Parts: sequence; C-alpha cells; structure tokens
Amino acid sequence: MASRVSLKAGKGKVVRKSAAADEEESSVAAAGKFVKEWSTWAMKKAKVVTHYGFIPLVIIIGMNSEPKPSLSQLLSPV
Repeated sequence: MASRVSLKAGKGKVVRKSAAADEEESSVAAAGKFVKEWSTWAMKKAKVVTHYGFIPLVIIIGMNSEPKPSLSQLLSPV
C-alpha cells in the first residue's frame, strides 16, 4: 500500500516575513485586483460595443462595396 503525502500547513519550519515583504505582497495583490477589475470592465464594454455595432458595420461595408447595392438589397434575406 502506497503512503500518502500530506500538504498540511503547520508542519516544518515557520518562516517569518519582514514588514517590507508584507508591504510588497500587498501592493502586488492590489495591482492584481486592479488589473482584474479593469479587464472585467473592459470586456463588458467590448461585449456591448460588439453587440450593437456588428450589424451597422456589415451594412456600411456592404454599402461601400462594388457593385453598390441598395439598402433594401442589403437587408433582404435573398
């Protein structure tokens, strides 16, 4: 029978961190939180822009193509 490896905290040597290391970790954690919040905000805005901007973009590209179709030809399913 194989022995199990335990990864429980509390066993082994306890290492104390300095105040500078704690401050550095907290600034890194704050920066990470800021990046996460900013990226979430940016993705939400990009989703809205894509949702409302895709169809008008297709119509504009279609109107500028050769031969120039009428708007009714662009919007008809045939």
